[in-house]
Amino acid sequence: MSREVIVSLHNAQLKRLVRLRDRRERLREGLYLIEGARELARAVAASVPIETVYSCPELHSPDARALPWAQLPVTELGRAAFEKVSGREGPDGVLGLARTLPRTLPEPPAQATVVVLDGLEKPGNVGALLRTADGAGAHATVLVGDGLDLGNPNLIRASQGSVFTHPTAALTAPEALGWLRGHGFTLLACTPQATRTYWDAPLAGRSALLLGTEHAGLSAFWREAADVEMSIPMRGAADSLNVATAGALVLYEALRQRTAASP
Repeated sequence: MSREVIVSLHNAQLKRLVRLRDRRERLREGLYLIEGARELARAVAASVPIETVYSCPELHSPDARALPWAQLPVTELGRAAFEKVSGREGPDGVLGLARTLPRTLPEPPAQATVVVLDGLEKPGNVGALLRTADGAGAHATVLVGDGLDLGNPNLIRASQGSVFTHPTAALTAPEALGWLRGHGFTLLACTPQATRTYWDAPLAGRSALLLGTEHAGLSAFWREAADVEMSIPMRGAADSLNVATAGALVLYEALRQRTAASP
């Protein structure tokens, strides 16, 4: 039996998917969208609960064709219908509808790096930092603040699916601090005012890297909580780096120190 294909641009399912581009609607429904074959593959591998995969075979890329379609609950869309709900130029015909579940932080080993993102609101920066944290072997990332949710489609895209494979949680500042203190982490604030460079900061062991926004830096809460302040040397006219770039430098220095300290 052939599968029914949704072609009407006024279909109720399509309207619902379009509404889920809005953060308030995602939070209200407890659902979010995963667009792209690579991102969906990583979500499936991480056992993310997928309710439906909306597929447009006409648009499928090689990565999309390689997905385990027989294992997925599929609803097929016509091209115009898919392009209406897609948030991308040149989509690959894959859009998953996933249910939001509570996220918890795993127990850390003796050497563990946790990234704390304080008030970051640009999904591209947060997604890039999640991808870097995953690549650098960080233990987890914590989002603090109300600006973003982990179902933001641009965050998911910028992370290239690392938001599913890298342990990530959204916590309040007191919750995050309580977890870090309870697990014996040293809190290291990235701030341009610090005289100690990140090369000389103690990043092996259990270390929490505190990163704030580019325009305001860390909030007073985290500046007061920090055990160590560190900076990135700036030798030109620019006085700061993009937060994703700054985070990448410190994350890989932490990886270097953890590797050097390993037996």
